[in-house]
Amino acid sequence: MAVEDECKLKFLELKTKRNYRFIIFKIEGQNVVVEKLGGPEESYEDFNASLPADECRYAVFDFDFITNENCQKSKIFFIAWSPETSKVRMKMVYASSKDRFKRELDGIQVELQATDPSEMSLDIIKGRAL
Repeated sequence: MAVEDECKLKFLELKTKRNYRFIIFKIEGQNVVVEKLGGPEESYEDFNASLPADECRYAVFDFDFITNENCQKSKIFFIAWSPETSKVRMKMVYASSKDRFKRELDGIQVELQATDPSEMSLDIIKGRAL
């Protein structure tokens, strides 16, 4: 599985320049490519709405939050989206290439595996961030 340079470049921009709120990646043939870029003004709800209901995806989300000590922080989440309704072969391809792809993105702080939107609700994201 090859990772397009654009994937690494856009992730670097999200991490260092904060140009994006989220990035959704898709496997096309033998490559991982950028499917969608979410602007800094987009919300977690926009991100959730961008994930297909019946296809797997990888995604990164830059989550801003306030700690219990009242400090503004941010964590980069890697989300492996694998809905129950997606094809078995697709789930296998995404599962088998996830670790290799994740290694290409230096700076991921929290990983989340989700098969249903409830498994990556905002409450869960907040809980994993703190």
